[in-house]
Amino acid sequence: MLDARDPDRRPVISALRQEMLRRGLDAFILPRYDAHQAEYVAPHDERLAHVTGFTGSAGMAIVTPQTVALFVDGRYVVQAANQCADPMFSHHHLYDEPPENWLVSAAQQGWKIGFDAIHLPPVWYDRFADALTRKDAQLVAVQGNPVDAVWLDQPKSPQGLIEPFPLQFSGKTTVDKIADLVAEMQRHDVEVFAETQPDNIAWLLNVRGSDVAFNPVPQSFLLVERSGRAHWFVSDQKLNADVTDHLPEDVTVHPPETFLHSLADYVEPGWGVLFDPDFSPTALRMVLKKEGANPVPAGSPLTAAKAQKNSIECEGLRACHVEDGVAWIEFCTWLATEVPARASVQGWVTEHEAEEKILSCRRARPGFLGESFNTISAAGGNAAMCHYATEPGNAVPILPDGTYLLDSGGQYDTGTTDATRSFSFGITRPEGFDQAYTAVFKALHALATLRFPLGTQGHHIDAICRRPLWDLGLDYDHGTGHGIGHRLSVHEHPQRIGKPYNPVDLVPGMILSIEPGYYDADRFGIRIENLFEIIEADDGFFEFSNMTWIPIQTDMLLIEHLTRAEIDWINSYHANVLECVGSRLSPEAYDWTSRACAPIPR
Repeated sequence: MLDARDPDRRPVISALRQEMLRRGLDAFILPRYDAHQAEYVAPHDERLAHVTGFTGSAGMAIVTPQTVALFVDGRYVVQAANQCADPMFSHHHLYDEPPENWLVSAAQQGWKIGFDAIHLPPVWYDRFADALTRKDAQLVAVQGNPVDAVWLDQPKSPQGLIEPFPLQFSGKTTVDKIADLVAEMQRHDVEVFAETQPDNIAWLLNVRGSDVAFNPVPQSFLLVERSGRAHWFVSDQKLNADVTDHLPEDVTVHPPETFLHSLADYVEPGWGVLFDPDFSPTALRMVLKKEGANPVPAGSPLTAAKAQKNSIECEGLRACHVEDGVAWIEFCTWLATEVPARASVQGWVTEHEAEEKILSCRRARPGFLGESFNTISAAGGNAAMCHYATEPGNAVPILPDGTYLLDSGGQYDTGTTDATRSFSFGITRPEGFDQAYTAVFKALHALATLRFPLGTQGHHIDAICRRPLWDLGLDYDHGTGHGIGHRLSVHEHPQRIGKPYNPVDLVPGMILSIEPGYYDADRFGIRIENLFEIIEADDGFFEFSNMTWIPIQTDMLLIEHLTRAEIDWINSYHANVLECVGSRLSPEAYDWTSRACAPIPR
């Protein structure tokens, strides 16, 4: 198997083009999605990485006889340029230069453009179809993915074991969740609900799995009848007696490969079938139309229900953040000691060593299960790549006169964590760093202290966070905040904070990150990230309640640029850090934290 990090993808692309020629295709649309339209995919489904070498979590390629057009968002522009440097690639921004527009300009009259209907959601299919009405070109749903045909040593589909997720952690039974779902189906007046998002299914059935790295969910599909009977399409190799005994009687298990066939056999002409057009395969809608059913596209009711955590879920998330805070502080203590000490004897702490250290600190905490995403351990200019990933053989040093960024999270018995901190180790920092770092802190403070009424949505408040950076002519090309799961995905829909329109009300029980940043290419990257729970105040307004307990380095702040309110906030935050985690720390870590959390004078 060709390593996705190998810069020479020409043999793979040549083989794919030959397969396209054999099938009469002039172009092939290759999204990163799997059959579940997931952010994280199993090795079996890393088709985009296999063909292009690009390993980011979001992207798309269009392969033609002349070029491979690669589309990524702002987080991955630098990474894509580095991983796909061969001239056969053309590079494009996923939003500024949409793939459908590029395809219209590239396609010739009569082109047949292939796509795998199980890997492309309807929203993307419609964008391509609408754009291609301007050209005499045809979208062709392939039978069998052409990448799979030329991927000779493709990994097998995952078969991770499934385990029950007990009521003491979930806070609500599957029977009650299905009853709520049926009520939503009745509101939409549909006979069937189809769900293909594994985290939604895991949440509904109160199970967890191990098919995909960082995401404790089983890959599966689900159909729910209006009667409340559910059909779970999942490999029986993943099940044991504990799981089958855990499932309600009205949940029947079927092989996953029969999902679309079963849907075709079950639905009747005119039946309404509810599905999420953003997170389901176009193949599902094609089946419904073929059978004469009525496709009803709408956001999944499970996505909305899962996002608003119940009291037990919130309690579990708060508890695991305390443990995660201890792990982070033990790591920070080690980092602050080792970086200068090693440098004094011409030795270095490397990015990879730091990544391994934060993992070992988490492994020492009760309830820790694994990482929630691939840790971003980035020194100096590497931190300017938002989703930078180091490698085991990487010897990039963290220098005492440089800067460093760590973005890391964990999966625990009772929840999921995610936090970012930026560090320096001396008085020497790149020009402009302290000013930008101060602006990033002010941005965090601006949103963390915001009060807002019912009906507020993420795009309404994004600019409030960015204002301190905008005042300096700075910005960041990623979202300000994302939802987070309850021992589920670290990036959870539908709530988010960012520039794009997102018509989802922010309500109590939602958990979001607030993570402003600034990135100066090849020089440094800055990000500060905490997780917050939305709560309701006594007057009915909503507020952000902090969940993350990690000191924020203060010696990089330009105190003269801070308001009294900002100084009071960080002093209060640091006092709470000591109160929440101090008794759990080692003596060395407690001493370091006491110094790191020392009040800033007004």
